[in-house]
Amino acid sequence: MVISDQEVLGKPLSGWRLRLYTIIFEADTRAGRLFDKWLIAIILLSVGVVVVDSMQRTGPSQRSFFAVMEWIFTVSFTAEYVARLLCVRHPWRYALSFYGVIDLLALLPTYVALLVPEVHALIDVRVLRLLRVFRIFKLTAYVSEYQSLGRALKASRRKILVFLSAVLMIVLVMGTLMYVVEGPANGFTSIPTSVYWAITTMTTVGFGDITPKTDLGRLISSVMMLLGWGTLAVPTGIVTAEMTAMRFSSVPPTTRTCHECLTEGHLPEANFCLHCGATLPKYLNDTAPGSPRPY
Repeated sequence: MVISDQEVLGKPLSGWRLRLYTIIFEADTRAGRLFDKWLIAIILLSVGVVVVDSMQRTGPSQRSFFAVMEWIFTVSFTAEYVARLLCVRHPWRYALSFYGVIDLLALLPTYVALLVPEVHALIDVRVLRLLRVFRIFKLTAYVSEYQSLGRALKASRRKILVFLSAVLMIVLVMGTLMYVVEGPANGFTSIPTSVYWAITTMTTVGFGDITPKTDLGRLISSVMMLLGWGTLAVPTGIVTAEMTAMRFSSVPPTTRTCHECLTEGHLPEANFCLHCGATLPKYLNDTAPGSPRPY
C-alpha cells in the first residue's frame, strides 16, 4: 500500500484548515500555485541577502538594511511554519519530517542569535547565521523537476552503488600499484596517499601535489586519466536513462485528493478513487482564467 502525503501529514477533513492545507500543500489550484511562487521568490531573496550580507565591504547603513530584511524574512517564514503546523492533523509528524526540519532550520538561527549575544568571546555564534542557507532546500518541495530528479536518483541507486564500488576497487588497486612502482622517494609515502593520488587522477582533478617520476608510473597515470575520462559519464548516463524511462512510463502527477480516504495522485480523468472506490469530485485544473476550483 502506498502511503500518500495526506496520510502522513494528516489532511484535515473540512473547514478553514482544509482550505489552508489546499493552498499550502497542494498546487493544482490558482491559490496554491500563487503561494508556491511567492514562497520561492522569498526564499531566493532571503538567500541573496545572506550572501550579500557576508561581504566585508558593506557599511553600517547597509548592515542595518540587511538586518531589517532578515527579520522580515524570518517573520514570514515563521508565519508559514506556524500555518503549516495549524492546518495538518498531525503537527508533530510534519515537524519531524524532512521538510519540517528544513523549515525550522530556516528560521531558528535568527532567534538563537537573540539569546546568545555576539560578543567577542562568542564570535563563533555568527556561524549559526550560515544555517539560513537551508532555506534554499525548501525549493525542492515546490519545483517538480527536483522531485523528478530525486525519483530518478532513487530508482538508479543500486546501479550507482555498483559503479562506485567498481571505481573504489580500481583506485585501490592502481594506488597500491603506484605505491610499489614509485615508492616513498617520489612522494607516494603510503597506500592511502597513493589512493588519494589515484582518485584525483581518475576524476581529472589533478592537483599536482603528487606526480609520478618513473616512466612506468607515467604510463600508469596515462591509463588512469583515460579510464577516468571514460567513467565520468557513467553515472550521468544511468540517471538520464532512469529519467527517460520515467518520462515515458509515468503520467503527469497531480495533487487531486479523494475526500473520503484522503489519498492523492489520482488521474485527471478518473471518476472513482483507486483506493476506496468513492466517487471523486470533478477535476478541473484552473489554469485558465475563470475556471472553477477543483475543491
